Amino acid sequence: MRILVIAAAVLLLAAASVQAQGRRPPQDAGKKADNTAKVDEKAYKAALDRIPEPKDKYDPWGGARPSEPAKKSK
Repeated sequence: MRILVIAAAVLLLAAASVQAQGRRPPQDAGKKADNTAKVDEKAYKAALDRIPEPKDKYDPWGGARPSEPAKKSK
């Protein structure tokens, strides 16, 4: 009897896993997601336009090496 209960539990868990993988989102959700994606894209581009251009180039390795190359002495 115990083996039968264990086998039933394993089958139940396997069936629940298969059922969870087969679910699909509702058809109406796709239309709303497209609208919000366009709004987010416009807000992203507007935010990029508000970032000022730097006057001088940024050198991430500036602290690790000298800014001017070493001159060779003869």
